[in-house]
Amino acid sequence: MLDSVSLDQLRTFIAAADEGSFSAAGRRLNRAQSVVSQTIGNLEAQLGVVLFDRAGRYPVLTDAGRVLLAEARGVASGMDSFKAHAKSLAGGLEPELSVVIDVMFPIKALTCAIVAFQAEFPATPLRLYVEALGAVLRPVLDGDCAFGVTGVLALVPPRLSREQLPGIRIGMVASPTHGLAAYRVPVPATVLSNYVQLVLTDRSDLSRGREFGVFSPRTWRLADLGAKLAFLRAGLGWGGMPLEAVEEDLRAGTLVEITIEDVPPEALVMPMSAVYRTESPPGPAGRWLVERLKQDAGLG
Repeated sequence: MLDSVSLDQLRTFIAAADEGSFSAAGRRLNRAQSVVSQTIGNLEAQLGVVLFDRAGRYPVLTDAGRVLLAEARGVASGMDSFKAHAKSLAGGLEPELSVVIDVMFPIKALTCAIVAFQAEFPATPLRLYVEALGAVLRPVLDGDCAFGVTGVLALVPPRLSREQLPGIRIGMVASPTHGLAAYRVPVPATVLSNYVQLVLTDRSDLSRGREFGVFSPRTWRLADLGAKLAFLRAGLGWGGMPLEAVEEDLRAGTLVEITIEDVPPEALVMPMSAVYRTESPPGPAGRWLVERLKQDAGLG
């Protein structure tokens, strides 16, 4: 019996509870009062529960009716969401959005965009990967991600289209105990070569031989930005970090910024791009997110 309970019966039940009478519910649903009364009666028979006390002039919800009303609202709301989602999918909305982001991209800007994305596309699941350098491109090329956000180091194949995103400001930093921290003037390149520079790397051949901000022949290469930050704090070397990622360290004094002779700060900006396969550009949700990333940086 319960399997035959219909959405129409639940909507009639909700209307009767909201309007306070079967006749008012009938006007709301454009039905005769007798039809509303019969629908409610059939629902009660199928459930084996009395939903309304009819002893007075107007029907009043029973205790069981009040409990089941909340459940009925949830079912009706879920069906409305189901139909809206189905309509969106029929219009081309992605059933899931998969995105890969360069580890250098500012997490604050990304989080702000994703918060807005969730509000705009609440029924669209998001799958987010974080990679470094050329490794960003592989899941896009393989079709596992709708688009990626990558830096200048990756050699973008002709199969991919790219759109400009905000550049990432890079700061050269070191522990306050590091030898370079004592310099109060721009550090000459000859001095930098005496110290190990910590450099971000990856295992992709798409970024092989391409470097950004490498000034010392002595390098340690790490594939994890978090490990690089920990090594910098420990004084194991010096190196470049997104300034957004080390703001707290610079304020707290756990890292200090160093300047390099003949390298103005504006030169230490890593261009970023959104990339996607030319033959399959992002759908509505992906396109919205790309534009939001531009907008948050004032480029949209």
